[in-house]
Amino acid sequence: MRRDTAGSLFATDGKPHPLQDTLLGVTLVLGAIAFVTAMFHNLHLLSSWTGLVGIFTGAYGQFISVTTRERFFLIVGLGASAVGFFLGMAHGGLFGGLW
Repeated sequence: MRRDTAGSLFATDGKPHPLQDTLLGVTLVLGAIAFVTAMFHNLHLLSSWTGLVGIFTGAYGQFISVTTRERFFLIVGLGASAVGFFLGMAHGGLFGGLW
C-alpha cells in the first residue's frame, strides 16, 4: 500500500537522487556564504564569486530536480546566492580592486 505524500513539502518518490542532493547542498552552502559575506563591504570578491557559482549550480539543479523538496530548497539557495552576488557586484564586483 502506498502512502499519499502529495501535499507534503518534503514529499519524495522514495528513490535516491545523489546528483540532485549534491547540487542542493552545494547551492545552499554557496548561497549562505554569499549572503553572509555580502554584508561586509570588503568581502565583495568572495560574495560575488560564491553568488555567481551558486546561481549556476542552483539553475542546473532546478533543471534536473525531481522532487518538490529539491526544488524548494534550490530556490532558497538560489535567492541567497543572487542577493549575495548582486550586493557583491554593487560593492566592487568580481574583479574590483585587483586591476
